[in-house]
This record gives sequence, structure tokens and C-alpha cells, in this order.
Amino acid sequence: MVGPLTGGYTIKTQVLRARRAETRSVWIATIAIPLLLLAPAFWNGYPLLQWDTGGYLARWYEGYLVPSRSTVFGIYLHLGEQASFWLNLGIQSLATLWILQLVLRVLDLARPVRLVAISLALIATTALPWLSSMLLTDIFAGLSVLALFVLVLHGARISALEKAALFVFTAFSAATHSATLAVLLGLCCVGWIARPWLRRQIPLAGLAQGSLTIVAGAVMLLAANFSLSGQLAWTPGGYGVPFGRMLQDGIVAQYLRDHCAKETLKLCPYRDRLPPTADDFLWGNSMFNTLGRFQGLNDEMGFIVLHALAAYPAWQTEAALAATADQLMHVATGEGTNGWIPHTYGIIERYIPAQLAPMRKAKQQQWQVDFATINRIHVPVALASMLLVALLFGRGLWRRKRDELTLLAGTVTLALLGNAVVCGVISGPHDRYGARMAWVATFVVLIAAARAFAGDDEVDDLLAP
Repeated sequence: MVGPLTGGYTIKTQVLRARRAETRSVWIATIAIPLLLLAPAFWNGYPLLQWDTGGYLARWYEGYLVPSRSTVFGIYLHLGEQASFWLNLGIQSLATLWILQLVLRVLDLARPVRLVAISLALIATTALPWLSSMLLTDIFAGLSVLALFVLVLHGARISALEKAALFVFTAFSAATHSATLAVLLGLCCVGWIARPWLRRQIPLAGLAQGSLTIVAGAVMLLAANFSLSGQLAWTPGGYGVPFGRMLQDGIVAQYLRDHCAKETLKLCPYRDRLPPTADDFLWGNSMFNTLGRFQGLNDEMGFIVLHALAAYPAWQTEAALAATADQLMHVATGEGTNGWIPHTYGIIERYIPAQLAPMRKAKQQQWQVDFATINRIHVPVALASMLLVALLFGRGLWRRKRDELTLLAGTVTLALLGNAVVCGVISGPHDRYGARMAWVATFVVLIAAARAFAGDDEVDDLLAP
């Protein structure tokens, strides 16, 4: 009996050692990953800023609505002002860690060592740490897709508290940006369409909860708009963005040439002098300013957008397909994150003067942030990951597999496509819109690799009590 007893004690010792190592790994992951996710901000000496940041910051102080600037995200930023916005970055990094480990846990891949390895790969090869280090809505775009995936398909595998937290997080993410809300809404619509064939994989309760996050996000945005401005209205500026895309494609100029002889439009005198890009028109020194910006030109832009859709359907379709394809290729990190963001500087100087000194000392404000070298890695990784995720999804469809990996790859593939359609067709292709979603594709590829090598870890499972 000595032999078996000795063997038993040996196994128990191995179990205790394994558990101690597991505990250390958990602590390392909990502390190291959020810090590494904020490495760009630590290096910069201040949270990274972007042109749009100022518009969000000003919502708390100005008390009126402006195009494409969510009051919900503005309130969120205001809560972190006294902490120099490090509170916001802390929330973003911890939320990222939480969502990553939650996805791995529902897929039975939640070993701390695996979480650390995957997180390090994402930090080293994708835009993820730059997104979590920035005062912008973009970090919530990709995280909300993963959160919706867990809430809808794997709600039974998480606690009631986690479900409630995921619901609030997804609703908040939808309220921070209309494009994020549109992508999440599109995924839910696809879920309802596919459910008759995937009843076992898509629980009715989960799909209903996921859909309600969109409603909750819309209510959250309307409530924030009303509380800050007194208007029970959606965030304005809806026509300005598609108008800019049509202008960039030459459609606006053609419409003006075809109709100015019989219609009185404010833009008619400028039809041969329109700027070449939407950014030049909306944010540069153009006739848009002369004609009163959104307040003076919004109705006319809406009129042109709607009538140009009817006037040139083939051209609009061709332009939309080209914009979607172009957006899928725009995935470089760092667009708009440079030293020339005068609007954001002006908002900080006007409303948060205490932040001026630390902000001006940051490397970004000294023009020391350069993404050229970084994108030599990020761009090919992003493009390859997007292709591989689409192939994973296609392979699953071809083999009629309905496993968790196929469903995750399908969710992310549809999110990438939806993001390209919404952003490319409405706003026009930008690297920023692609980079904020492409890292999710890399995450799925790493999950697929981890599952492929999961057999190597089965020996460790034998030590489990």
C-alpha cells in the first residue's frame, strides 16, 4: 500500500504546486495586462488625444448638441477630468481584460497563461493598446462586438451579475457612436434571420437580451441629450456625413451641375469650386463655413443626399461597393493622433485649463508620435487576420459546422463587413474606422491557434482534483 499512497501524495503535491502557479499567473495577468494595454499612454506621458476628443469633452460644458459627438461619451470623459483622464484609461484597459478573458472562458480556453500569451500578441501586433490609451470611442467598437457575442450565445455560461454588466457595457458602447450602434443592430438582425436554422446555437433569451441592449443604448443617448441640452433628440448631423462621402465621389458636383439651372441651392455658386475630400469640406476652410456650417446647410445637404440617391442609383451603388471594399483595406493605426489637433487643444484650454500643463508636455504634443514603423507590423497583421477569419467562417459554412469557433468567426466577419459598409459608404473610408475593428479579427485567429494546440494542455487536466 506504500506505493499507491506515495503516488497519491505526489499527485496532491503536484496539484498544490499547479494551483499556486495558476494563482500567480492570475495575479500577473490581472496586473500586467492592463498596464501593458496603457503602455502608449504611459510612454506619451498623457492620454492620447484625437481631433474628435475635443468635441466630446465640450458636450458637458456647452449644453447643446453637435453632429456626431455623443453626449454619453462626453459625460463619461467628464467623470475622469479630475484624474487627468487616467480613470477613463483605467476603465478601458480593465474592460478590455474583462472581455478578453470572458470570451476565452466561454470557449473553455481560460487558462491564465493562455490569456497572457494572447494578450501580449495583441498588444505587440495590433492597434489595441493605442485604442485603450486614447480618449476616443473607438475602443468600445470592437469590445462591444465580443460582449454581444458572449451575451447572446453564451449567456447560460456566465453569472447573472456578469450578464447584467455585459448588458450595460454593450448598451453604453452603442450609445457612444452611431456606427457602433449600427453594427450591433446589424448583428442582432442577422441573429433573428438565422435563428430558425440555429435554434440550439442562438438562444431566444440571449438574442432578446442582445437586441434590448440596442434599445437601452438609444434610450441612454436620448436621456443624455435631454439632460445636457433640454432636447429630446438624436445626435444631429446625420446628413452631413453621407453628403461628404458623395461630395468626395463627385456625385454632389454632378447633381449641382444638373439641377442648379432649375433649383435654387446655396451651393450652386460653388459647384465648380468644391473641395476634393469630405474632410476638406466639413473641417477645412471651405464654403461650408461661409454658409453657416451644419446650422445653415444641414437642410440643403439632406435635400441633396436624398435626391442624389434617386437621381443616380447605379452610380451610388457602384460608389458604395467601392467605398466598402476600400474601407476594408484601410486598417492603419494612428489616423488623427498627431500634434495637429487645434480644436481639442482649444476645448481643453477653454474648459479644463488645469490640464494644459501636463497635456503640453506629452510626446504627442511635441510631435514625437510616429506610426510609420508600427504600421509595418499592424497593417499586414490586420489584413491577414481579416482574411483568415473570413476563411475560418467560410470553412465552417462549407463543412456545415456550427461549433463555437465558426459562430465567433462569423460574428466577427459580419461585424467587419458591417463596419466597412456603415463607415465606408456613409463617412468615406478612413484608417481609423478599420483599425478599431481589425484587432478583433487577430484575436479570433489567436483563439483558433490556441484551440489547435489545446491538446498539449490535456496533461495538466489530469492533475485537476
